[in-house]
Parts: sequence; structure tokens; C-alpha cells
Amino acid sequence: MIHLRHSSPPLPDELLADAIGDSWEPWMRVADRILEDEKLVQIVYEALLRRHPNSRTRGRLGTPAEIVLRMLLLKHIRNWSFRVLEREVRPNVLYREFTRVRAGKVPDAKTLGRQALALGPEIIQQLHQRVVELAVENKVVQGRKMRVDTTVVETNIHYPTDSSLLGDGDRVLTRLMKKVTVIAGEVGSKVRDSMRSVQRRVAEIARASRAKGDKGKERIEPMYRKLLEITNRVLRQAKRFSDEIASGVKRASDILKQAALEGLKREIDSMVETLEKVVSQTKARVFGGDTHVAGKILSVFETSTEVIRKGKASKPTEFGKMVKVQEAENQIVIDFQVYDDRPSDSNLLIPSIETHQRLLGRTPDLVATDAGFYSAKNVAKAQEMGVKRASVPNRSTKSYARRLYQKQRWFKKGQKWRTGCEGRISLLKRRHGLRRSLYKKVAGMKRWVGLGVIADNLINIGRALAN
Repeated sequence: MIHLRHSSPPLPDELLADAIGDSWEPWMRVADRILEDEKLVQIVYEALLRRHPNSRTRGRLGTPAEIVLRMLLLKHIRNWSFRVLEREVRPNVLYREFTRVRAGKVPDAKTLGRQALALGPEIIQQLHQRVVELAVENKVVQGRKMRVDTTVVETNIHYPTDSSLLGDGDRVLTRLMKKVTVIAGEVGSKVRDSMRSVQRRVAEIARASRAKGDKGKERIEPMYRKLLEITNRVLRQAKRFSDEIASGVKRASDILKQAALEGLKREIDSMVETLEKVVSQTKARVFGGDTHVAGKILSVFETSTEVIRKGKASKPTEFGKMVKVQEAENQIVIDFQVYDDRPSDSNLLIPSIETHQRLLGRTPDLVATDAGFYSAKNVAKAQEMGVKRASVPNRSTKSYARRLYQKQRWFKKGQKWRTGCEGRISLLKRRHGLRRSLYKKVAGMKRWVGLGVIADNLINIGRALAN
């Protein structure tokens, strides 16, 4: 049974005054008041109710929606894991008051993790939009200025090589088949564990790949052939296991175990499909020299990961998803997007202005971006929409009039203000963990980015109102 708000008794004022004193950070007091908003708590409450159809009236008492919201945001404000969050809140009176746990029991890490999964990407977007509305209501954001930039949030994967991907797929399929054997018993096909051979081949390829040129390639190709032979054998065995589960050769003694067996079959089928793609792209690269295979798999666990090159000297190639960060005044991020497929920056300027109009009810007077967003059509369209000053540089222009236009004082000031977006992205990565998403799949990436942005907005709203 889910409650909207906490029912634990508040801590005595004397105890709070003695234990907390002036430990409240100024922004934290404002954020505490912002999180009292009824609509924010209601959004989380409705999401938690959807986990089970009778959560409103039946079952034991669950964690109230208010505590779930505050605990989750504190986690991303401090960039903690669920385990660290539980450990830090339990002895800390300030955090107990901020999260509204107070004198009650602190939810354990596993419980919080399960409840956080109920807040999908759509719920996180609703929470973010409500926080932006509260920023507008408190006059932290007026909507006169807009800046936008893109970055890459990496998925939580190791550096992808063909041999390591083959080894990962073999290991997962072998593990799944062993689980099937534990449930169904020694009937039908038997598991042949080839992982020792796989690990040796992967290690050999890693050592041989250090040699450059044709000599290194000649040494690697036979090793890859051996690894692919083992992988194909594992694939054939996994397909037999799947067929035997479907035909009833491998079956469980009760309903729950049979359901688990069906779940394992789905996992095997999914991994077989992924590993077959890895085999195809390995053959294309190693034996055909094709390094640009369409739909390349970079991780058997995070199959949606993309190769993105943003021109950074320190990290020329990144593996993850492209994210747009759009700001207004006082460093408030009014919109963020995690793109399923990487778009061109130049295609994002006009939709960003439309989003600004929709969320803030007005067209920005100043729009500032980097050169990646420039096109003559974009600048003309922005001016048609009512943008008075579009500080969007064209670095390669040969037009004397355009170069003169970009030397105007307001244009340079707009570019100086734009660089703050790069600082905002850097801070999101350092303070809120947006360098790498630790939640799984695309939905997890969107939750991770969204919660980090909301956490940062709360701090900035608090600082703006505390001054």
C-alpha cells in the first residue's frame, strides 16, 4: 500500500536545532520548500501506484511517494550509489529531515532501486517540466535568453573489440544454459563449457594485436578463425536448448520454475540474435576489411550504444548517446533530450526555439549556440520566429558582411555567455555523474540524465532564491 506523504513523527524542534544547527546549505532550504510541491509528489505517487493494480488499498505499507522522490534526488545531487545513499541518510539528521524519513526507517538500497525503476523516462520528463514551471513561477527564469549545446553520455561498457564481444556473448550463453540445466535437470542436450578455450583465444588475440602492419594481421586471422569456430558451436548449442524448452523436452516441475525457464529461453534467443550480428561484423572487419558495418554492435549488453566523434583531442571517440542540454537564465536547464539516433546539431536549433516557446510562453530575445548549429536557413528562420539576436557563428564564412556581423559587441557577448553551456555540461558530468550512465538500456540512460538535470536545477533554483 502506497502513501502520498510520510507518516513518521517529525523530529522535535529542540533536537533539530541542536543536531542540524546551521548545517543547512542555503540552496538546500529553498530546494526543501520546492519539493513540498503537491504536483511533484502526485506525479511520483501515481507512478508508484501503477506498479501493482491494488497498491492504493492493499498490501503492506510501502515507502511514501514523498520519500522516494527526495531520496532519489538526493542520490543524484550527491552522485551516490543506492547503497551509499542508504548509509549516508541513516545516521545523518539533516538528510533525514531533507528526505522526510525523520524518525522513521530508512528504505534499504534494493527497495529504493526497485521503486526508482517505476519512474520511467516519461515520469522523469514530467518531474523536470514541473521543476521548470516552479522556476518560472518563482521568477528564476524569464525566458529572454536561450543557449543550447550537445554532449555525449557514455554507456557503462568496456572498450569494444571483436574478440571481447565474442567472449562476452559466449560467456552469457554458457551461463544461461547452465541455469536451464539447474531447473530442468540433465535431459536433452548437455552443456559443453568452452569458456576456457574462449578466454585463451581472446588473450592470444589481445597480445597479437599489439603488432602493427601486415605481420600482425597474418598472426591474428587464424586466431579469430578458432574463436569464431568455438562461438558458432556455442550458438548451435544455445539454439538446441531454446528449441528443447519450446518443445517441452526441457521443462520444470512447477509453474514458477517453468515461468523462469520461459524467461531464460527469451534471454537465450535475444543473446543468440545479438551474438550472430557480432559474428557477422567480426568476419566483415577481420577477413573483409570493412570497418563501417551498418548497425554495428559495440556491447552485447548495451546494444543501442553508438560510436560518436565530437572532435575532442583528449577523447576522439566516445561510446554512448548524444544528449542535448538547453538553458535559460540563471543556469536553469529547461530541456534535455537523449537521442536514440544521433542527429546533426544544425537540425536542433529551430526545434529548441519551439521548445523554449512552448515551455516558457515566449520567444527568446537572444539565442546563443556554437558553430555546429549554424546554417543560413536556421538564422533566417529564427529571426522569422521573433528572435532579435541570433549569436550563431559561421566559422568558415567568406562573406565580408557576415564577418563584420559577427564582430559586433552583442554577438561577442552572446558567444561569451554561450560558453557557460560548456561549463554547465562539465559540471553535470563532474557533480551529477553524466559522464557515464550507470542505469541500463536507453530507458535507463534517459532516467539517469533526467535525474541529474533535475538535481542540478534544484541547486541552481535554490542558489538564485537564497541570494
